[in-house]
Amino acid sequence: MENILVVDDEDELRATLVEVLTREGLAVQEAAKADLALAMLERNYFHLILLDMVMPGTDGMSAIPLIKKQAPRTRIIVMTAFASVQNAVQALQQGADDYIVKPFKIEALMLAVRRNLQEARFLEGETVELDGIFHGLANTMRRQILLILDRQGQNRFMDLVRTLEVGDHTKVNFHLKVLLKAGFIEHGPDKTYALTTAGRRAAGCLSFISKSLQG
Repeated sequence: MENILVVDDEDELRATLVEVLTREGLAVQEAAKADLALAMLERNYFHLILLDMVMPGTDGMSAIPLIKKQAPRTRIIVMTAFASVQNAVQALQQGADDYIVKPFKIEALMLAVRRNLQEARFLEGETVELDGIFHGLANTMRRQILLILDRQGQNRFMDLVRTLEVGDHTKVNFHLKVLLKAGFIEHGPDKTYALTTAGRRAAGCLSFISKSLQG
């Protein structure tokens, strides 16, 4: 059973999230402050942390790198009422894996939770030597981008957004930057994205794995 930690200073919201996640068959613990959550990480392993951004004491943004230092494999979904591109990108750059904007629907939250738990399971089998490679491939959207570029060749940013059917352009831009840094894609002078040699090999491996699982 996967363990989730809900970190939010709003008692009512925290209780609601605990109830919803528990009904989904997940093991859930809660903390009203980030400092308490960090102390809990010393004694427990959590597959996923739902982290509020604005709390007394250590705020969510400051807590992200501290959590990643203690538990690098733990996924973090930040919950923020500030729907600005700057805050979202900053949280992702600090080490968060996903974000959801308050107020949110439970269905949207559970979709994000299931997606990140799936990626957490994927990461559990990685080795230290392959950390850099798996970081580029560990996210569903990054894998989708590689497969799209493998099938379609060069693509402009908005073409990728439309193919991915994602409303949040910020997330697409962030994951493209991760793939660029990992050396899987390149950004040409004509503002199109294309696979590098490493990217084509990675896409080929992903296609092989997908076909094998389907078979």
